[in-house]
Amino acid sequence: MRRRPIVAALAAAALALAACGSSGDDPAPGASGALQKVDVGVIAIVDVAPIYLGQAKGFFRSRGIDLTLTTAQGGAAIVPGVLSGQFQFGFSNAISLLLAQSQKVPIKAVVNGNNSTGVADADFGALFVKADSPVKSPKDLAGKTVAANTLKNIVETTVKASVKKDGGDAKAVKFTELAFPDQVPALQAGQVDAIFVVEPFQQAAIAAGARRIASPYVDAAPDLTVALYFTSQQLLASDSGLVSRFTEAMKESLTYADGHPEEVRQALGTYTKIPPETRDALILPRWPAEVNTASIEALGKLAVEDGLLSQQPDVAALLP
Repeated sequence: MRRRPIVAALAAAALALAACGSSGDDPAPGASGALQKVDVGVIAIVDVAPIYLGQAKGFFRSRGIDLTLTTAQGGAAIVPGVLSGQFQFGFSNAISLLLAQSQKVPIKAVVNGNNSTGVADADFGALFVKADSPVKSPKDLAGKTVAANTLKNIVETTVKASVKKDGGDAKAVKFTELAFPDQVPALQAGQVDAIFVVEPFQQAAIAAGARRIASPYVDAAPDLTVALYFTSQQLLASDSGLVSRFTEAMKESLTYADGHPEEVRQALGTYTKIPPETRDALILPRWPAEVNTASIEALGKLAVEDGLLSQQPDVAALLP
């Protein structure tokens, strides 16, 4: 029972993020000309910490960008926002982007988002079951239900990769959509058999006594690029200069975050309500500035195997 406050605090943090955006790139004193306003769709998870840190460090302001960050439930929900012009850029998992690209949706990835740590049982996202669950390993999920923050995204693809690696029937696994803050309570209530969560919700699962049975991002591909920042082909054509400046600022933000993990943890305290003790326990993603193309190609092959894609996607057309 002592663990419930941690779960509640993390849920409150996500709700607080979803309720409001963030804008910290006010014009610098003495700057000539107005900054260009840019709204980026992000998800209320640790993965996007570099863009918040880069905003605080002035990496965007120095390139003439007045940055606002707006949260959504998942990458699949951000794609329509970028296409409509609600967001100039968005953050999305690689599978959602591959799926959109295969359907001729006019988008283009512009820079890396984040990567797996590549270490089994020490990644920033994992597959969990209740401590007393009869599910002992991923192959036991055949006929069971797994919660995912959005359907037909990287969660389904990588969880199925773990099931196949374990010798199970991946096609027999069922998925249901649940927002990250709702997944641990649903698991505890027996509404789902397993959950896939990333930080900070992984810490909530651990605090609730859930048992880790796999690290799907690690199982899917070495050094997996999990997500990317992207824009619309329309913005790319109409304002390539802005796209270049955003990309430069993001690369600087990613490199800085990857080399300053303690500052990342501090930054989390400025845009979430994750308590300090939980921030200290988080397993952080890796944030290389460049996309791991081989891992995106591997995801494409897995998506074809699972029937999510009908043919191998044109990875080169999607990536920067």
